[in-house]
Amino acid sequence: MAGSPGCGASLEGIFLGSSEEAELRRGAMQQVLDNLGSLPNATGAAELDLIFLRGIMESPIVRSLAKAHERLEETKLEAVRDNNLELVREILRDLARLAEQSSAAAELARILQEPHFQSLLETHDSVASKTYETPPPSPGLDPTFSNQPVPPDAVRMVGVRKTAGEHLVFVKCHFDYDPARDSLIPCKEAGLRFNAGDLLQIVNQDDANWWQACHVEGGSAGLIPSQLLEEKRKAFVKRDLELTPTSGTLCGSISGKKKKRMMYLTTKNAEFDRHELLIYEEVARMPPFRRKTLVLIGAQGVGRRSLKNKLIMWDPDRYGTTVPYTSRRPKDSEREGQGYSFVSRAEMEADIRAGRYLEHGEYEGNLYGTRIDSIRGVVAAGRVCVLDVNPQAVKVLRTAEFVPYVVFIEAPDFETLRAMNRTALESGLSTKQLTEADLRRTVEESSRIQRGYGHYFDLSLVNRNLERTFRELQAALEKLRTEPQWVPVSWVY
Repeated sequence: MAGSPGCGASLEGIFLGSSEEAELRRGAMQQVLDNLGSLPNATGAAELDLIFLRGIMESPIVRSLAKAHERLEETKLEAVRDNNLELVREILRDLARLAEQSSAAAELARILQEPHFQSLLETHDSVASKTYETPPPSPGLDPTFSNQPVPPDAVRMVGVRKTAGEHLVFVKCHFDYDPARDSLIPCKEAGLRFNAGDLLQIVNQDDANWWQACHVEGGSAGLIPSQLLEEKRKAFVKRDLELTPTSGTLCGSISGKKKKRMMYLTTKNAEFDRHELLIYEEVARMPPFRRKTLVLIGAQGVGRRSLKNKLIMWDPDRYGTTVPYTSRRPKDSEREGQGYSFVSRAEMEADIRAGRYLEHGEYEGNLYGTRIDSIRGVVAAGRVCVLDVNPQAVKVLRTAEFVPYVVFIEAPDFETLRAMNRTALESGLSTKQLTEADLRRTVEESSRIQRGYGHYFDLSLVNRNLERTFRELQAALEKLRTEPQWVPVSWVY
């Protein structure tokens, strides 16, 4: 596509031309990068902090900013035109005749219609035509200074503005709240009701106990309990996952416990999860983007693996999964990497101790597990890594590195689950007839997972019918490509 003279000439002015690699690596920025390599031994600085800093310095965004700065220092840049949206529409009309004959033309047409590209063009045209709004004067500044004429070559920042009195803080709620049932709120009529999973914009946090907030969809602001107040309140309420004290008195049951140290392994997270207070989680609104991992959570036998396999078969170029590792010896019919990767027990135990496994377990004397590097391998190949893991593993995956989309596959009611098992047996899709005890265990386990880990879920689907649930999952994944997403603020900043 880069060799097409017509398209190259038409798109000139939309993007800045790239400079040579040597130009990107010169000057003070490269000197800082070179010095970072010797800092850990020389200063005792935290290695993770230095890795993080080096990652920022080497990131494409920072390099692009440095590159843009160098170009701005060299020459004064002027937009060639301010109606690039119309230009792209003309190009698309021309490409329509070539798309059926040329795969390159079809790919270019698809790129030009991407929402990200269209948003970029809109911003470019706004800056080029100088149709942006002048920001309001900052409080405390001399008004005569604010009214000074703006030079025609002044640099403008186009993006989210924080105006006076507007606090751009957004949170996802992890509990239900009804002010009518709150005995502590100073005025019940002034309270704001919300449910777990709702998104709120925090308007005012001046009071230590009561914040002002409104729903992001709109509506009037109201009072909600602050993080501190709700933490104090919940500290005296036993969590669903807490064990019943064996001691006769509450004080005895708390003070009598011995502190014990344990490694924070995904297989032993339950102790930590019981003491996690779930109040508010700060989030940020992101434009449409593709998640790196898709995590399916649910009770055993609820259909997670079937959905994972159907998704990979449906679009193997977009979705992939990991190959589990095991310490058992391969059977005669098995090949390395096909079904399992085989390693020695000593090697696997050493990697488990080193934290290289997302989760692991033992069955009939053999170890099985999922290596974190295998997830990175699927992502590096350009695919979304689909995982059906234990709920505790989500805590490890829920980072900016893996940006997971977590889907809870909820078990239907008991009678529906029994009918589904009967249908699967009659159609030959399953050979195991579940007992009533198995079915009830699945329903109960599904409820426990929802209570204990619901704050991690991006989507919940009740699997009453596998084909219908699969279509709902497909639709949700397609929305990620076209609609803005709310993600933990730690993924962004």
